[in-house]
Amino acid sequence: MAQKSYTRVSSIDIVRGLAIVIMALDHVRDLWHTTSLVQDPLSFETTTPALFLTRWITHFCAPTFVFLAGTSAYLSYKKHGDAGRAQKFLLSRGLWLMVLEVTVIGFGIWFDIQFRTVMLQVIFAIGVGFVVLALLLRLPSRVIGGIGAAILLLHNLLPQVGPAETMAGKFLYSLLFRQGFFPFEGGPAVLVAYPLLPWMSLLLLGYSFGEVVRKDAVSRQKTLYLLGFAMLAVFMVLRVFNLYGEPNPWAPQTSTAFTILSFFNVTKYPPSLQFSLFFLGVMVVLLALLNTTNIAVTRFFATYGRVPMFFYLLHWYLIHTSMFVMVLAQGVKWEDLPFGMMKFGRPEEGVGVELPYVYLVWMAVVLLLYPACRWYSRYKAAHPEKKWLSYL
Repeated sequence: MAQKSYTRVSSIDIVRGLAIVIMALDHVRDLWHTTSLVQDPLSFETTTPALFLTRWITHFCAPTFVFLAGTSAYLSYKKHGDAGRAQKFLLSRGLWLMVLEVTVIGFGIWFDIQFRTVMLQVIFAIGVGFVVLALLLRLPSRVIGGIGAAILLLHNLLPQVGPAETMAGKFLYSLLFRQGFFPFEGGPAVLVAYPLLPWMSLLLLGYSFGEVVRKDAVSRQKTLYLLGFAMLAVFMVLRVFNLYGEPNPWAPQTSTAFTILSFFNVTKYPPSLQFSLFFLGVMVVLLALLNTTNIAVTRFFATYGRVPMFFYLLHWYLIHTSMFVMVLAQGVKWEDLPFGMMKFGRPEEGVGVELPYVYLVWMAVVLLLYPACRWYSRYKAAHPEKKWLSYL
């Protein structure tokens, strides 16, 4: 039984750690790349295949985080078997994540002491998802998964802009269903980057998925392969014929390479049905492949996957601080750095590095954070009596 528990948990940690490492690439690109503030890397009018793929591959990260957050909640609940305890933890951790998003994480992203931009993104969405999951926890896991599936299947029917005419109504619609930017008069601008309900659907599905993860190793692997490839097959059918579940149909482009990229260019904000089928399908297949794997490479990624929030907090501050070093080294004076609403504190043009150097900086960031993540992972495992560690 001990081996079963190890392989189950380690496979989740490995995939989550892989997602974390890939995520760091996107954030290094955001702050270091020479054109990151003026160019959409997914626009076929201006991008290159290398730049497109650098951005596109990181789409794997957010759905993996959110989905596995739900799975981890299920496993934690079943480990202790106490619904009341699980509900209290989900409520408190959910609220804690929401506070972290708009304070410590927000400052790490913008470095704006006046907090003129409040961005509600993946950590906030997970926090709200935990609160909702706490309220639903006494329902059967398959019912909770059914609620998540219904939201995911149906939200693409909603219009991009809701019917509300007031600012409050528009904000509520955006908060629940679609991205939006709201520069409130007399207050901070609020960027709804991760609308709550579509992302919450993935967390609820992840919770129900915990039933699969608890199977014995052989049955689990078979089920994971079947489920993962089934999701990818459904994606292919929907995508090939530009059917339901994606507002951005693929179309022939100026080259074969761009046509292929167009096919896989599915919508992340909010996560469309086709987006979710593809990236979660890949995630499930990876879980199957890594079902009982325990080698040096997988242990490396598992180190990050065991302490995802710890890494997440540190990596923003390391990347942003190093960005300032780069900008100052390129001749920009500190007093000329732009801070404020939707500003990272770097000029939009004339600074930054080309894509190959982005990859070098990314690898440096990941490796520099490894010792800290390994230490914290071991410290956390050695001190289960310190309940506050479960919040970080």
